[in-house]
Amino acid sequence: MESPTTLRLLPWPSPEGKPCYLATDEKGGYLSRLADRTEAEQIEIGTEVLTHAREALRDPLSPRSEIHYAAIRLAECLTDALRVAESRGLRLPSPDPEGPEDQQVTGERKPGHEPPPRVR
Repeated sequence: MESPTTLRLLPWPSPEGKPCYLATDEKGGYLSRLADRTEAEQIEIGTEVLTHAREALRDPLSPRSEIHYAAIRLAECLTDALRVAESRGLRLPSPDPEGPEDQQVTGERKPGHEPPPRVR
């Protein structure tokens, strides 16, 4: 039996700003590894930007332009981090409906945030 192929949300948008998906199996491939590296870099950059933003915010003499630039970069990094979190969340296994109640995940998805379909 063939392993099911899933769609993975990639850590970058299309040129039109829309989500990009990669059809992949559990083995992955070149693009999966590239996406993994990109996600790690995005998280690392976000951590660095957060450090610099905190420094600017701690200094009461920081110019307004520096605070503004830090806010823009933080918004970019938050966008990347949320996309990484969504992608990783979509790749988590579904909870076992027969399993213990404390292991089940409950909650509703917002419209437009449904998981990508499985393809065979």
